[in-house]
Amino acid sequence: MTTGTGRGDTRAVDELAALVRPAIRGIARLLPEIVAGLAVVATVLAVLALAGAAVDDRAIDANPAVAQAEVLPGSSFSRTLVRFTVANGEAVVPEHGVFYPWGLQAGAEVAVEYDVTKPELVRVAGRSAIDGVLPLGIGVVVLWAVLGPLAVWLRRRRAGA
Repeated sequence: MTTGTGRGDTRAVDELAALVRPAIRGIARLLPEIVAGLAVVATVLAVLALAGAAVDDRAIDANPAVAQAEVLPGSSFSRTLVRFTVANGEAVVPEHGVFYPWGLQAGAEVAVEYDVTKPELVRVAGRSAIDGVLPLGIGVVVLWAVLGPLAVWLRRRRAGA
């Protein structure tokens, strides 16, 4: 029953806070493990990305062909679109773009290597998954340099409390 002053009433906000508070305490208690877990998951994803790139490179190396490709406008950070012609004269624009595209500009001509059996698998000629090791490695090191000490600090803080 409402008295007009708000005293003696259980407000919906208070009920919600009482419901959420134990979950927040549980998350706060596990925060060091959550932070370390995020670092582990990101590291695993980086390793899987390199493994996937190596598998794609292996497929291209198994059935290789080379072509000149035009870098298309409309490319973005996540993919660089190219158009090239395969041996039978068919023009191909891989939906996911070209592998290892750094440094390419729209309108440029670039040599590409592709899998004859699956022309959607295309990379810039002379580049491979090995070229991705350094940037991903640096990213993982930076990630651990930030999240590792944060997890340790949170764990010490929890132990001191």
